[in-house]
Amino acid sequence: MRDVLPDIQKWDAQIPVCVATVVQTWGSAPRQIGAKLAFTPDYKLSGSVSGGCIESAVIEAGLEVLRTGAPRLLHFGVADETAFEQVGLACGGSIEVFVEPLTPAARAFWDETAKDDLAAVSVTMLDGPAIGAKVMAREGADARVFAGAELNVIEAMKVLAQEQLSQPNAQTHRHALSSAGSALVEVFLPQPTLILVGGVHIAVALAPMAKQLGYRVVVLDPREAFGNRERFPSADELITGWPDKALAQIPITRGTAIAALTHNEALDDPALKIALRSKAFYVGALGGKNTREKRLARLRAAGFTEAELARLRQPIGLDIGASNPEEIALATLAQIVAERRKSA
Repeated sequence: MRDVLPDIQKWDAQIPVCVATVVQTWGSAPRQIGAKLAFTPDYKLSGSVSGGCIESAVIEAGLEVLRTGAPRLLHFGVADETAFEQVGLACGGSIEVFVEPLTPAARAFWDETAKDDLAAVSVTMLDGPAIGAKVMAREGADARVFAGAELNVIEAMKVLAQEQLSQPNAQTHRHALSSAGSALVEVFLPQPTLILVGGVHIAVALAPMAKQLGYRVVVLDPREAFGNRERFPSADELITGWPDKALAQIPITRGTAIAALTHNEALDDPALKIALRSKAFYVGALGGKNTREKRLARLRAAGFTEAELARLRQPIGLDIGASNPEEIALATLAQIVAERRKSA
């Protein structure tokens, strides 16, 4: 929902919005579970549920959903070489798409969640007698009902929503909810933020890459010669303070990644001590073998458990044979994306 919400917020609130969501895939499919297409009767569009091969059929069904108010579960697939011409998937897979109206209450929920930058979970019944029933929850609040059903179904949906919200690695998936049918459990993380500890050369290369992928980028460095606007023109925030004090100014959420890049224990260690006990989905630190071993020894002496230390990605980045700052930045960002997708 976070992908299409910025566009929805620009649209006239008086015009109804339909939301189509991929809820199941088989074989080769262009989009994964959770992918969305939002649209209006006057054909404002945001997002997609395929590579373009089924969008017109989904929109046609969605306009009917807006007229009737009744959600629908659609199935698309390829049976032969001519299926694409009759609305199918050119890649040879098949998908199910759930189409539903975006109610004013649900729209307000997403607006508030995005504004407060909180994690949230949505549970929607996809079939059975309770089709369209919806329960949503976000951090710090009880689950709320947005489309009702029998009490026992709603209670089961509430429990499921709160359970998923409490799990740090919860992922969007389809869930069999006893005899009531199947439900789509959608997990929405806060806006991704990358905190770079140290305005070093790798950070200079990493910051614009992360911005291109939609990350909010924060650079921490007490040395103004390193952490300045000339070196980081695209950074959202520059903080010239010691990491322990600087991190106290920044909300660290389940959407936060933290990369310590200075090789300097006076800067990296204070940041890591906070990061490893935070909600951050990724914590990484730069350094060779000798630096890494000494760092782990210091953290153990400071009382960190092996489970906590297991969160630390060092050496930082995927092993792609990187040999210069730009390649190390690429490897680091790839690792961050991979970790985030595990928890998205």
